Amino acid sequence: MKVEQDARFREQRERFRLRWNCEDCALFDPDEGCAHGFPTHRHRASRYDDPTADLLFCKDFELT
Repeated sequence: MKVEQDARFREQRERFRLRWNCEDCALFDPDEGCAHGFPTHRHRASRYDDPTADLLFCKDFELT
């Protein structure tokens, strides 16, 4: 699912400590990648340093 990232979301992401990136997922290993073999480059935390990047949510995200 794609969602436009706006200033309100960025503020709430920090205030509520929202998590949705691979690095926060129980199925992700930094050395091995996604346990399901999904590509991770569009879900990694560093991608969202760009405030114009669309938010992408993985259907299999499992909070650690």
